[in-house]
Amino acid sequence: MNTILWVLQGLLAALFIFSGSMKSTRSEHWLVTHNQTGVAGLPNGLIKFIGICEILGAFGLILPWWLNIAPILTPISAIGFCVIMILAAPRHYRLREPKNVAINVIVFLLCAFVAYGRLPSWKTID
Repeated sequence: MNTILWVLQGLLAALFIFSGSMKSTRSEHWLVTHNQTGVAGLPNGLIKFIGICEILGAFGLILPWWLNIAPILTPISAIGFCVIMILAAPRHYRLREPKNVAINVIVFLLCAFVAYGRLPSWKTID
């Protein structure tokens, strides 16, 4: 199970580092013409903010668990990405992009799996 979680964390981190770096360095027009249509009509500052959050969240998927420094931040990062996917899916639905909605759902499920798998076991006090 640990190996599966690490593989998913790595894949998700790579996805969000790529997406975040594009959003934080490229223009809205460039993003829309390169299939990141969810940013259409958003203010430039918000697009950059989302991109920076995605990059920081990607590091949050890997570093806290790997370094064993505040490892609770790893499932929190995964939950944050779940929220982003929940917000992105209706936007793509309104744009009539079923493929992007499906991608949002898949990424949501993968992030939820990582969050669940990395949450600490809560032990009852006897």
